[in-house]
Amino acid sequence: MSSFFFKQGLGSVDNLDFDVPRRVRGIQLDLSECNLSEYQAKSAGFREQVAERKLLWMNCQQTLLTVVLGAVLLNPLFAIEVTGAGASFPAPLYMKWAASYEKLSQDRINYQSIGSGGGIKQIEAKIVDFGASDMPLKSDELKQYGLVQFPTVIGGVIPIINLDGIAAGKIKLSAEVLANIFLGNINQWNDARIQKLNPDLTLPNNPITVVHRADGSGTTFLFTRYLSEVNNDWNQKLGANSTINWPVGVGGKGNEGVSSYVQHIKGAIGYVEYAYAFQNKLPYALLQNKDGAFVAPSASAFKEAAAKADWKGTANFGVLLINQTGKGSWPISGATFILMHRDQSKLEQGKATLAFFDWAYKNGGEMAESLYYVPLPKSVTKLVEDNWKQTIKDNHQKPIWP
Repeated sequence: MSSFFFKQGLGSVDNLDFDVPRRVRGIQLDLSECNLSEYQAKSAGFREQVAERKLLWMNCQQTLLTVVLGAVLLNPLFAIEVTGAGASFPAPLYMKWAASYEKLSQDRINYQSIGSGGGIKQIEAKIVDFGASDMPLKSDELKQYGLVQFPTVIGGVIPIINLDGIAAGKIKLSAEVLANIFLGNINQWNDARIQKLNPDLTLPNNPITVVHRADGSGTTFLFTRYLSEVNNDWNQKLGANSTINWPVGVGGKGNEGVSSYVQHIKGAIGYVEYAYAFQNKLPYALLQNKDGAFVAPSASAFKEAAAKADWKGTANFGVLLINQTGKGSWPISGATFILMHRDQSKLEQGKATLAFFDWAYKNGGEMAESLYYVPLPKSVTKLVEDNWKQTIKDNHQKPIWP
C-alpha cells in the first residue's frame, strides 16, 4: 500500500498507509469529501482554489478522525462480552455459534454449561445476561422474576448403555421397560421383559446400574417427563422435574458425568442429549415410540416429533414435544429455551444478546444440523423476534430490538 502523501496541498484517502473502515458498528461513513484528487493543479485559477481546498481538507481531517476512532472501537478491547449459563443440552451448539459469531462481530459470548437448574438460578439472580433451560418455565415463575422465554433449537434425549458385544442401536427398549429399569424394578440385563423385546440378542447376566444426573437439569426434566407420561407408577411417585429423588442409581454432573459413569461401569444405563452422545460415539438403545415403532435418534426423528407443535398458541413458547405421534418420531424430543429479563438494565449486553440469537436464527442452521439439532422454522423465529419487540425493553420502557 502506498504512503500517504500531499502534492501541492492535495491528497486522497486512497493513499493512506492504514486500512480505513467504511462502516463502524453499522454506521456508513462517507469519505468522498476526502478524495481531493479531482482538484488537479491547473495553471489557470489555481490560486482561487487554494482557500476552498484548505477548507475541504480540514473537513477531511475531521472525517478521518471519526474513522480512526471508529476503528479503535472495533478493537477487541472494546468488544461487548455477553455471559450466559445453563443447559448442557444445547451447549455444543451454543459454543460453536459463539466461536463463529465472535470472528464476525468481535463480541464475545461466554456460555457456561452448568445445567438448566443453575442457569435458571443465575438469570433470576441477574448474575448472567441470559439463562438457558430445556425445561420451559411456567407463566407464574416468568412473571415473578420478570423474564422472557424463547426457543432456539430442537433436539433429543437418548438412553446410553455399556453392554459388551452390543453396539449402538442394537438393543430395543419399550417405554414400560425403560421406566421399570429406572424405578429399580428391572435390575438384570437378561430379565425376561428385556429379552422378549430382543429375541435375537444374547443378553448378559449382568446387574443393571442406573446413572442419572446429579445436578438440576433440563435433560432430566425431559427424561422424567417422558417416564411420567408412559408409566403411572413413575408419575404418581416421582413426577417430572429438573431434579427428583431417584429411587436407584448413581449421579453424575452434566452430560460428562453421566457418560463417564456409563463408560466405566459394565452394565450401566444413563441418559444424555443426542449431540453429546453422537460426538462421543456413545452406544445407545432404540426406543419404542407412541406408534409402536422402534426408532433410532436422529435429526429427522426430532423434526417429526415437532411437526405438529403449536408455537403460536402456547403461552411463552413453552411447547413440549414428549411422546408425540408419528411412525418415525423420537419419543424424548424437546426444544431448548433462552431466558432474559424483560427490563434490561445493561442495555448493551441486552442488545448484543438479541443480536447474537438473531444471527444464529439466520445463519446458524447448518451448524445446528451438523450437530444433529433441528433449527426452528422461519415462521417460528419471526414469532420470537416479534415477541422481543413487545417484551424486552430498556429503563424507559422502549423496545431494545431491533
